[in-house]
Amino acid sequence: MAANPSFDIVSKVDRQEIDNALHQTEKELGTRFDFRGTGAAISWSGEETVSLQAETEERVKAALDVFKEKLIKRNISMKSLDAGEARASGKTYKIDCKVIQGIDSDKAKAIGKKIRDEGPKGVQAQIQGDQLRVTGKKRDDLQAVITLLKGEDFGVALQFTNYR
Repeated sequence: MAANPSFDIVSKVDRQEIDNALHQTEKELGTRFDFRGTGAAISWSGEETVSLQAETEERVKAALDVFKEKLIKRNISMKSLDAGEARASGKTYKIDCKVIQGIDSDKAKAIGKKIRDEGPKGVQAQIQGDQLRVTGKKRDDLQAVITLLKGEDFGVALQFTNYR
C-alpha cells in the first residue's frame, strides 16, 4: 500500500541567486553615472542580511531600488526581502535588508486554517518546524490546495516542494 500523496510548503530563498543579484547591483553602482561619487555600496553583513550605504538618503534608496530590480529579474519574491528604513550612520546613510527564510508559526497556523476551512475534505496540513506538510487521499485535492494557496497573500513567498 502506497502512502498518501503529499507535498511540502516552504519559504526558502536561493542564497546564490541573492549573491548574484548583489554582485550585479555592486557592478551597476560602480558604473552608473548617477552613483559616481556618492559612496554607494552594497555588501553582505552577516548570513541573512544585506547592507546598502551611500552619502545621501536618496542615493541609498535608489541603490535599494536597483537591488530589488536585480532580485526580481532572478525570480526572487519581494516578500522574502525585509528592507528597513534609511538611517543616518555618521556621514552616510544605511539600509539593512533581511532575507526572510522559513514560515513562522503564526503564518503556518494561518495557512493550515485556510486549508482546513476552504480546502477539499480529507486534506491535512501539519506544521513541521518552519514548513508545512500537506497530505491527502487524491492528487487532485493537493492540486486544489496549491491553487487555493497561490491565490492568497500570507506575507511570505511560498514554494511547493516534494510533491509525491
